[in-house]
Amino acid sequence: MALLYGLFLLYYIVFRYETNKDVVAQIISASIAGDLVLAAAYAHELPRYGLQVGLTNYAAAYCTGLLLARRVLKILEMDEEYQGNVEATGEDYSVEPAESRRPFRALLDVGLVRTTTGNRVFGALKGALDGGLDIPHSDKRFAGFKKDDKQLDSEVHRKYIYGGHVADYMRSLIEEEPEKYQSHFSEYVKRGIGPDEIEELYKKVHTAIRADPSFKKSTKEPPKEHKR
Repeated sequence: MALLYGLFLLYYIVFRYETNKDVVAQIISASIAGDLVLAAAYAHELPRYGLQVGLTNYAAAYCTGLLLARRVLKILEMDEEYQGNVEATGEDYSVEPAESRRPFRALLDVGLVRTTTGNRVFGALKGALDGGLDIPHSDKRFAGFKKDDKQLDSEVHRKYIYGGHVADYMRSLIEEEPEKYQSHFSEYVKRGIGPDEIEELYKKVHTAIRADPSFKKSTKEPPKEHKR
């Protein structure tokens, strides 16, 4: 795989949402034979890293982008050289070239996703950037960018990366609509995850992804009978 990168192919980083249930992140290159997928990561892999709930919000999208970045760099044997932004601060980050070889570059492809400020796809982009990939971008679409000030509020962005917006909503429901809270966040309640545990949960997920981003094949047995 390291040799494949040396061919100077043009790579794209692709982010997609599947029926609001999964986040798909891929590194692909085009060829005459068709698109070649160098690496892929999915939000449905995140339970393996400790995230069992909220797999399609901004914070989960960040985790998926981070997983893709660390995975592709491990495949290319560049993960030690390019650690990226180890602690997410919410500030914009661009990887610096190392002495031995240039960073892995990919162009952003969001497909038909509306590129509005704060869209979850830019959470995935931020995760990939912090993971050590070189992706041409602007900070104008990250959560927390203030149009009037024309600058990114890194504290607000950090809040979204660590699920702070989810925690705030949880607190508001606990105070104003406790029954709705029990219903809407039933999976969180079942696992003992309250608003005060959200940030620490995502920190642990980030650490677990960096510790082992490798792909694991599903242990589920394929269905014996295929239904029409």
